[in-house]
Amino acid sequence: MKNHTPNPSQEGNSSEMTKGYRDKHLEGTIDPSKCHFKAGRSILFILMGISFLILVACQQHTKSSEKSSEVSNDNTTQVELSISDDSLLNLVQYQTFNYFWEGAEPNSGLACERVHLDNIYPSNDKNIVTTGGTGFGLMAILVGIERGFITREEGFNRFDKMVSFLEKADRFHGAYPHWLNGETGKVKPFSKKDDGGDLVETAFLMQGLLAVRQYFSDGNEQEKALAGRINTLWEAVEWDWYTQGKDVLYWHWSPNYGWDMNFAVGGYNECLIMYILAASSPTHPISKAAYTEGWARSGAIANDTTFYDLPTILDHYEHSKDPVGPLFWAHYSYLGLNPKGLKDQYGDYWKLNQNHALIHYRYCVDNPKEYEGYGENCWGLTSSYSMRGYAGHNPSRDLGVISPTAALSSFPYTPAESMKFLKFMYQPSLDSLRGKYGPYDAFSFEADWYLPRYLAIDQGPIPVMIENYRSGFVWDLFAKVPEVQKGLEKLGFSYED
Repeated sequence: MKNHTPNPSQEGNSSEMTKGYRDKHLEGTIDPSKCHFKAGRSILFILMGISFLILVACQQHTKSSEKSSEVSNDNTTQVELSISDDSLLNLVQYQTFNYFWEGAEPNSGLACERVHLDNIYPSNDKNIVTTGGTGFGLMAILVGIERGFITREEGFNRFDKMVSFLEKADRFHGAYPHWLNGETGKVKPFSKKDDGGDLVETAFLMQGLLAVRQYFSDGNEQEKALAGRINTLWEAVEWDWYTQGKDVLYWHWSPNYGWDMNFAVGGYNECLIMYILAASSPTHPISKAAYTEGWARSGAIANDTTFYDLPTILDHYEHSKDPVGPLFWAHYSYLGLNPKGLKDQYGDYWKLNQNHALIHYRYCVDNPKEYEGYGENCWGLTSSYSMRGYAGHNPSRDLGVISPTAALSSFPYTPAESMKFLKFMYQPSLDSLRGKYGPYDAFSFEADWYLPRYLAIDQGPIPVMIENYRSGFVWDLFAKVPEVQKGLEKLGFSYED
């Protein structure tokens, strides 16, 4: 499928990276004065996080010029961390949430496409915001409210600012472009012909907006008014128009190039939520045939295979023989949509995602290419930065790059394996791979490479999916959206115990 972040132009030597995301930065700290905890929530969690960071500083005497592979990366042993599992989850959720809070583009409040702590932006795109990543960020901010990182009022004020910007920003038959200029609201072309509506990124954005709408639907007058404004944005998306009158959804439309991109979206990949929301629309719905004939490819989507002794449940690639895709496919559509017990005529979506994550885990433990560092504590491949720029990593396309979001966003599916990775990432010896917004986007012990850079689409799923693992909060919230309930029923989905 489409790379959600294209490669930036090369700048500097190979260690400087491409269009992507990463300066060596000692662990970010939490300011307790900015954490407003609800009754029943203990500030001890955050204080323990600070204690952990102090422990890191005391135990780790790494010079700022050291590279990531020069620290210990023995994944067979780990330093025992002086912090509970629960507090460590709080810490990584807070840090990744903060990408969308203090790291947001200041004018719009939307999620920056990328944040580079080295302040090197080869494409001069520091003010560019991502619509799909903003959808993830909306849900991350909801998690921040529930976890007490910010107050409900603070969250509401940010949402109000974001919606005000979106109301005036460029749209194309109701669909937002992949990128917007955060200062002007005008489209920033993702590529030459990708300068109009991007229905997939719009779906990710709408997933987040509907979660916010549901959260405030029974609130005070101001909150209900915000929910109403979000509803107007939701109902304006012309999902049916993006079929071109056929039984399939098309990814792009350009005011300058029309349908030249010609990208009909068939499954399986990260785009399931687009079809579900399109079927759920009260104003511009698609037919069930668009789902069964377009997305499900007249049933061919059910032609699964077996990899690492696990069934893939669905056919992961329409135009490739790769057995599984990058792990973000198990995250993007499921930040709001709960896959637990979700089934249709083609598959069981919990087993689909759980097996997907376990296949990646087993592959990294097996480590057939003998990459340095791979193992039961260091695993997970997904699309991210790499030594060669942005790349779509999976077991069939492995460059020796580990992307932390892969394992961390898989907590609901692989809690034990994901916790091992989290503890590994927060060892004092690996402080060079973490910054104020959590683990950096990617690293490679094999290539002696990392950069202090982040991507919205990789940081966003982490706090949301961890929260779904811990409490089911976003899943439960999104399940209450009435239109989505009807859309799932229309397409033949059901929830079974």
